[in-house]
Amino acid sequence: MTPAARVQAAIDLVDAILNAARGQGASADTLARNFFRERRYMGSGDRRAVRDLAWRAVRRFGELPQNGRAALAGLAREDAELAALFDGSSYGPAPLRDDEPVATGGLIPGWIEALLPPLFDDGEKAALLDRAPLDLRYDPSRTDPDALRAIWPDIAFSEALPRAARLPGNTPVEASAPWQAGAIDVQDWGSQAIVQACLGEETPGLVIDLCAGAGGKTLALSAMLPAARIIASDTSRDRLQAMEPRRRRAGPDRIEPLLLDPRREWERLAPFEVQADLVLVDAPCSGSGTWRRNPETRWRLTPERLARVAAEQARLIEIAMRLVRPGGALVYAVCSLLPDEGPRQAARGLCAGKGWTIVPLDMQIGRPIGADGRLCDASDKGIAGRLLTPQHDSTDGFFFTRACRS
Repeated sequence: MTPAARVQAAIDLVDAILNAARGQGASADTLARNFFRERRYMGSGDRRAVRDLAWRAVRRFGELPQNGRAALAGLAREDAELAALFDGSSYGPAPLRDDEPVATGGLIPGWIEALLPPLFDDGEKAALLDRAPLDLRYDPSRTDPDALRAIWPDIAFSEALPRAARLPGNTPVEASAPWQAGAIDVQDWGSQAIVQACLGEETPGLVIDLCAGAGGKTLALSAMLPAARIIASDTSRDRLQAMEPRRRRAGPDRIEPLLLDPRREWERLAPFEVQADLVLVDAPCSGSGTWRRNPETRWRLTPERLARVAAEQARLIEIAMRLVRPGGALVYAVCSLLPDEGPRQAARGLCAGKGWTIVPLDMQIGRPIGADGRLCDASDKGIAGRLLTPQHDSTDGFFFTRACRS
């Protein structure tokens, strides 16, 4: 393909992503796979160049562009070499016109930017759209840092998290011996920090992962707490089934999948009322903390959708509180940076709940944050939990908190 033809292909791919965003359709990654499957004439270099250019446009503009051409034209205004490829050549884009729609604006939709915590300066905002590395969790009973370095000399290890490793993004790991042996799994360091927050002084007997999904945190908890009985519940059969290949690789466990009926979850959870030593609520959210991996999701978020997920989070917290025994703990987490989903949600639910106390977490990762979204001292009585951000912690963005029931 010529460079100009690659630009036109990127325009077509961005058009597909925009259309899906408007209709809450397939994810950008799914669309890209289908896009290239239908264009088998593209070589690997062409596919890589087209994808990189399309994702560059998706990352650059927070406000929804009118169409793919407007998005690429917006990039061209900042890049003379790209602008020169709008040359009208065969299979390339038509020349740019002064009167055509052009994407403008910043990285984040204005209405979302207004909701971010006060700590978000320009550096923090830009880091939300950086490319993410490939993070791993390794099983020290099956491998060790020296063995992993022998395979990947550029691997890095976390000082704050005991089983966390990091590779450059897109490093192929699934063909490696550690992967096939179940010695490693892909998991962002932020997710591993949430699992670390679940570990207290006492070893829990019954753990309930209320929104287990595909089981990343469930499996990490199982590895850390091999003697615990872990109930992995979710309202999606597909998500629970996606855990099964990972379980087979990881080996024997005490995980019990539990499929719940949406809005009728308590019918199957009632036998565990006031029984759990630990409940993890990794709640559905806006996903604003994962824009590095899924930048198009900020085009999908609306004030109405944010209100719906916040209401669902509050409902799940109420369910989780009913499951915890006296002396037990509840860990609430969201991959969101918006206070309405994180610290304010914790303040409305856990902090306001009679007999519940937020426990300050002594961790080397993240920063303590208050209910108002401002940073605070770890000993502050107004602490709501901890916030992880891509710039400060080099992780996805997360809020999490641990509360104990008296």
